[in-house]
Amino acid sequence: MQDKIQIDGVSLTLSNPITNELQWIGQGEVLRQLLACWLVVDEKDLPLAPRLVGPPGIGKTALAMAAAKARNQSLYIYQCTADTRPEDLLITPILASDGKIAYHASPLVTAMIKGGVCILDEGNRMNEKSWASLAPLLDHRRYIESIVAGVSIRAHKDFRCAVTMNQDDSTYEIPDYIMSRLQPSLSVGFPNREDELAILKYHLPFAAEELLGLTIEFLQQSHALQLDYSARDGIQLLRYAMKLLAQDPTHPIAKDQVWRQALVACLGEDALDLQAARERKSRSLGANTLPHGLGDFFLDPDDPMHPDFDDDDSFDDESLDNDR
Repeated sequence: MQDKIQIDGVSLTLSNPITNELQWIGQGEVLRQLLACWLVVDEKDLPLAPRLVGPPGIGKTALAMAAAKARNQSLYIYQCTADTRPEDLLITPILASDGKIAYHASPLVTAMIKGGVCILDEGNRMNEKSWASLAPLLDHRRYIESIVAGVSIRAHKDFRCAVTMNQDDSTYEIPDYIMSRLQPSLSVGFPNREDELAILKYHLPFAAEELLGLTIEFLQQSHALQLDYSARDGIQLLRYAMKLLAQDPTHPIAKDQVWRQALVACLGEDALDLQAARERKSRSLGANTLPHGLGDFFLDPDDPMHPDFDDDDSFDDESLDNDR
């Protein structure tokens, strides 16, 4: 049953919190830093809204969930997308069964009202118009204004927020006036071997040791080569490998062959040769770091029409003799 609340004569149906039993394993320093962001050290002080940055599947959302659990606060998660509208982020009008307009508060606004923690997940997939609606919430004003419902809502003093951001190409560039509000930037890195093995065992305590060993070796090698295969990738391929084995336990197939089949099915052929994948990534990055102007594509550098053509080099010996 969803709670309801009256604000300035408008009835709002609140979102339900997320069940939060997730355990954070390893990387205690970044958890400590996030918790420090949410501290208030003086009556005039305000909590920060940090951004948690790293490759997909690295555990950014899990980190924020662990911080909410450590503070014993209710947790709300809003999944940001390219299609997110300001009213999706704040208060959404819907047509109720009685034919009247009803208003539903988003997980973010519910966390503001209830004094909980809200994670804006994959925030850099969201467009500027939606981010603009959060500008007064993310600075000293700490409120939102819903044009749709015609109400302004101030954040509870215990409200906390963090934004996760993936480091990949399928994202928007967040405007500077928003980035200056999402401070500091906390980097979430790949776990070490011991922590990553503990993560796999936590999620898949039934996984065979041989498959765990193959997976952890694969992940640690990929981290060393700066490839973005994550513990989430490892969990997925392990799940699939275990299902393949369970499908026909009498089939005399080796576990390493099943694991290899699962690896290709989940991560593609490139994952079979990490060194080659690293070389392809390096070549791709190298190509991107040497941009050319349009003139380089269409004109030779010695062509007088090239934008960088140097007139001083265009004189031949005959013209120099004439000058004399």
